[in-house]
Amino acid sequence: MTGIKDVAERSGLSVATVSRALSGKGNVSPASRERARAAAAELGFVLSYHASSLASGRTHNVGLVVPSVHRWFYSAVIEGASAALLSAGYDLTLYNIGEDPQHRHSVFNDFLLRKRVDAVIAVSLELSEDEMQQLLAVHRPIVGIGGPLPGASTIRIDDSAIAQQATNHLIGLGHTKIAHMTGEEAYEQDFQLPGTRRGGFEKAMNDADCQVRPEWIVSADFTIEGAYAAARQLLGGAPERPTAVFAASDEMAIGTILAARDFGLRIPEDLSVIGIDGHDLGRVMGLTTIDQDAKGQGALAVRTLLGAINNGLVLEPADTEHPTKLVVRSSTAVPKNDAA
Repeated sequence: MTGIKDVAERSGLSVATVSRALSGKGNVSPASRERARAAAAELGFVLSYHASSLASGRTHNVGLVVPSVHRWFYSAVIEGASAALLSAGYDLTLYNIGEDPQHRHSVFNDFLLRKRVDAVIAVSLELSEDEMQQLLAVHRPIVGIGGPLPGASTIRIDDSAIAQQATNHLIGLGHTKIAHMTGEEAYEQDFQLPGTRRGGFEKAMNDADCQVRPEWIVSADFTIEGAYAAARQLLGGAPERPTAVFAASDEMAIGTILAARDFGLRIPEDLSVIGIDGHDLGRVMGLTTIDQDAKGQGALAVRTLLGAINNGLVLEPADTEHPTKLVVRSSTAVPKNDAA
């Protein structure tokens, strides 16, 4: 039977280097890692993670907890994290807690405490003090994505700042009659994202001496369908229409564009629309957006965790602001009267 010594001999590397290269532990140069993997493939050798786990106490498995798998942002984070873990030779266990409080209780009070994962990534979940203490008590490093988690390393974007940037993009084009599509109250539960982005919108409007009109602030559920319905009410029911809409997510921006077309409104001649996310459909729709690089956030969370795990370090609490980028496409332009 082929063993790790055979792989070491074939690759010209030491047994220790081959072990680190195939297990993802420790520092190994890319060239040595590739030599070890190539030799293992030639010989049909697969490292026994069961034996490795018994010896090291590690599972080579990371748990990723999300509120839903039906939203683009969450699926993009999962994709980025999964690719990074696969490259490092790690498995991923996905916990989709959904809307049932019992599911959340089971994940944080049972599944994650069984020591079947080496680390935890929590996406857009504001953990309670009890949930945090239980995870910290079993000495599993935690990275949160979406907002601050006391005692954990976190990756987030500045939601207020990017909302101001999106609004200022419209104001800079000459728009003053700007509507805002925010998230419904239910989405305030974790990190108050809708309220924070609405606050950024209102600050930018006030700073520019533009009127914030209550009838032009509408709520939806961060889906295309929900935004489509809300935008039909906004655009069809008011005696005066806005010339631009800032939507708190790209899916809501896309729903707004589809609703505008129902009323014969041209984008951007009659209505400019901007969103936040960097959604894959944005390029197809010509959507101007603030790209928050969701896949990159997932990959960064993995690199942060594995950097500590593989080097035997304690992951100290830290707050990392992930960079964003304004991507200007064809859905925004100067108001029609100004263009004339």
